[in-house]
Amino acid sequence: MTHSDADLAAYVEELTGKGVRLVGGSVVDMGGVARAKYVPTPRLAAFHRVGMGASPCWSVFCVDGNIAFTPELNVVGDLRILIDPAELRVVEDGVAWAPGEFHDQGGGSNDMCARSALRRTVAAAEDAGLTALVGAELECTLLGPDGGHATSGARSPYGLRTSLEQAAFLADLAESAAAVGLGLEQLHMEYGHDQLEISLSPSDPVRAADDVVLARLVLGRAAARHGMQVSFSPYPFAGEVGNGAHLHLSLATSDGPVFGGGTGTHGLTTTGESAIAGILDALPGLVGVYAGSVLSQSRLQPGNWAGAALCWGLENREAAVRLIAGGPSSAHGANVELKVVDPSANPYLAVASLLGSALHGIEAGLPLPPEVPDDPAGSAADLPSLPAGQAAVLDAFAASPVARAVLGTPIVDGLLAVRRYEVDTFPDPSAPEVAEALRLAWSC
Repeated sequence: MTHSDADLAAYVEELTGKGVRLVGGSVVDMGGVARAKYVPTPRLAAFHRVGMGASPCWSVFCVDGNIAFTPELNVVGDLRILIDPAELRVVEDGVAWAPGEFHDQGGGSNDMCARSALRRTVAAAEDAGLTALVGAELECTLLGPDGGHATSGARSPYGLRTSLEQAAFLADLAESAAAVGLGLEQLHMEYGHDQLEISLSPSDPVRAADDVVLARLVLGRAAARHGMQVSFSPYPFAGEVGNGAHLHLSLATSDGPVFGGGTGTHGLTTTGESAIAGILDALPGLVGVYAGSVLSQSRLQPGNWAGAALCWGLENREAAVRLIAGGPSSAHGANVELKVVDPSANPYLAVASLLGSALHGIEAGLPLPPEVPDDPAGSAADLPSLPAGQAAVLDAFAASPVARAVLGTPIVDGLLAVRRYEVDTFPDPSAPEVAEALRLAWSC
């Protein structure tokens, strides 16, 4: 959206009145890391209209700080990061933040921009008569100043006491989220050691992905005020519980929601059945988006409630796709949860892939596979498998027609460059030193 001179002057005046001295705009690269530039508040108009320069190789920065140069993404050329002032949030004393998008020097959208790819997918869904809402769950691990666990005492998974011992931090987090307009549905200390989970309110897909970045930022700043750090690594400590970043999707047509109120299994409509079928059909080729980092496979195992089984089921937390029933117990109606996603994923690409694969199933009229109503590990059904190992995950991603149709070949190739660098650099991803080296790679 382009703003007038008067609008931009008003934004500057408002921000200055709030004591904001710096404005930051961030993009998320192929490795899932948020990277930013800042300007003094009076230069807001330039950040919106002209943008701040960034090398094309920003898109292939790696999680360890190196760069996976490609012939197209190297030291030559220039991109511009543009922000929408209407999206600004004051996230720290004196500092405001907004999501940014990559543009070329002529002002056009760049084909490596993840946020633009998501907006295109949303437009395709709307053209097909579908409206979508997405909500995210974020798991993270609280760390001490030294990068180890924040606490060393006895703990209880989901324990009342365990949460109350972090009451000051959690209350600060809730207040900070409200101050920036970030909807929190719930928050609690989770199963793992010093593991926290927050659930974000559902929103339109682009805003939902923006909210994932904003939530990480808010979590990080609140933790810092309490002498802690936050790890969004999918596997922060070898041998311990990993972190997920599950996505919930609701879809509706002009006739109403597609995951409830129908005549199919558990009230699914025909459109809803095909949407789930599409998500499952494309999933083996999209694990590289959802959980493609060098640490992801250590989390994506049976028994971790990570959705390692390629199946669906009503309220089945071991299935890759969990159908959540509507009714009095569901605040936002029937929806599906994709459990394989972890925090190393670029949230814009993950949401685009989820929505795009659902649309793929609907357009192809794919039939819904049989439900797995119990733990897939003990199921008698002959279930298909997800790719095993990061190299196989990336090979499947490279061959995925849905990935290329939804994200575009430039993004697919850029993501492959980054993740294949990880394969070469970290040949033993289960080694404790790898988890330690990347523990803060995805922190904001």
